[in-house]
Amino acid sequence: MRYQQAGGAFVETTLDRLVVAEVAAGLPVRDFRWYKGRQHYSGWYHATTGNRLMAYESRLELARILLADFARDVVGIAAQPFQVAGDDGGRKRRHVPDLLLVHADGLVTVVDVKTPRRAEEAKFVEQFAWMRRLCTLRGWAFEVWTGAAPVFVENVRFLAGYRRLQVVEHRLFPQVLEAARVQSSLGGIERALAGRHSTALIRPALLHLVWSGSLAADLSAPLSTRTPVGPAGEESP
Repeated sequence: MRYQQAGGAFVETTLDRLVVAEVAAGLPVRDFRWYKGRQHYSGWYHATTGNRLMAYESRLELARILLADFARDVVGIAAQPFQVAGDDGGRKRRHVPDLLLVHADGLVTVVDVKTPRRAEEAKFVEQFAWMRRLCTLRGWAFEVWTGAAPVFVENVRFLAGYRRLQVVEHRLFPQVLEAARVQSSLGGIERALAGRHSTALIRPALLHLVWSGSLAADLSAPLSTRTPVGPAGEESP
């Protein structure tokens, strides 16, 4: 196993001795390729989980990072977290998974992101089987992610635009939460507060509370003023 610590130092170790906390807080284990004409869409995403930049090499990887950042049970995310090398039935393999997720209960999930078509290619099926066996040895979960419901992903992508606390009027949070105990939709909450504050201030605060999990909204349909919403952990009015 090889990974890069937050300070830039590389560590080489074995699977059983890998320090998850260092990997989760570390840097990508390899450099990203940037060149004109590249077909993959690469970039950086600022995650609220860990309050740091996450690198991605495709829009599909970005979507998986967005969902991990939105998930309430994920407390750590690392992109291109480590390189693993080893024997697979006499064949030497070397692989860098796309993501490592640390959950609140201590579970670790290693994620490989592939399009549905590529995930079915024999070379990747064999690689995934090898990674799954390795993760099982360490007590980790392994996930091959090929996408999620498009409407849900796009809703999370939209909510991510309101994820940063410093760009919303957080002083409105108590009023928004109080209104959510009476009103049953996003539009209803906005209308209840319209006489006191501008919608330009109410809506970002409201959507931030949905992103952060303080409010629960139905994300199975496109977000609109009619979207049902209520305090998290309670039935919507």
